[in-house]
Amino acid sequence: MKVLVTGVKGQLGYDVVKELEKRGMDAVGVDIEEMDITDAASVEKVLGEAAPDAVIHCAAYTAVDAAEEQEELCRRVNADGTRNIARMCKKLDIKMVYISTDYVFNGQGTRPWEPEDERQPLNVYGQTKCEGEEAVQELLEKYFIVRIAWVFGVNGKNFVKTMLRLAETGKRVTVVNDQYGSPTYTYDLARLLVDMVLTDKYGIYHATNEGICTWYEFACEIFRQANAAVEVVPVTAAEYQAKAKRPENSRMSKEKLTENGFDRLPPWQDALKRYLKALDAQISVKNS
Repeated sequence: MKVLVTGVKGQLGYDVVKELEKRGMDAVGVDIEEMDITDAASVEKVLGEAAPDAVIHCAAYTAVDAAEEQEELCRRVNADGTRNIARMCKKLDIKMVYISTDYVFNGQGTRPWEPEDERQPLNVYGQTKCEGEEAVQELLEKYFIVRIAWVFGVNGKNFVKTMLRLAETGKRVTVVNDQYGSPTYTYDLARLLVDMVLTDKYGIYHATNEGICTWYEFACEIFRQANAAVEVVPVTAAEYQAKAKRPENSRMSKEKLTENGFDRLPPWQDALKRYLKALDAQISVKNS
């Protein structure tokens, strides 16, 4: 099976290509240099020439706060770019996996969000990812929409790396303690996405590592596992004052994975442990 992966320079795209190759599949990884997803002609040319059996679309504009001031660019990437890819998947009659986000929900309440719940995004990033979902659903039948949250991987920037960097400064850290969700390790997620693309069990899914925490609890566990003595101060989202409003409740139900025979991702604490080992190994290789 031949699979084209967008956003190969990002955290998830990088791990998806590695997982495909590990299984002996034909992986074609592209980023903006090879295919500008906002340019319909570029998408048509690259996908037409590659002629894959499926596309796993990981590329996205993910700078949540910056998106509030760069709405046009964010929409061009997340909505228009996704529509361009979906159009070509329809033309080629191939499967598409679209990576979406917990930010399509309004974040109210305490119950876990179900895949079919109403979408009511709170910020520009969430709105444009929601528009991407709508484009996929409007154009395709052979699609997987996979909503993820709080992503961390070896390739690229993320919350874990930020916390580890702050630990080196020796300063105290303030972290939001009234937003609940589940971290997602791209290594684990990549395995699930490849499992999915080999099936025809289409639809909307939620996929994060198991377990719920706040950002504050996540930070505390990062420092505990990294043996870093850091003072972590819990604050409210209102006190933190980020530009983009974020959902308080990002709990997502993963029952649909189980119902369709897919393995759920391991607990987030276990994922973090393996991730920190992977980061250490990466540093060792660089220093050798």
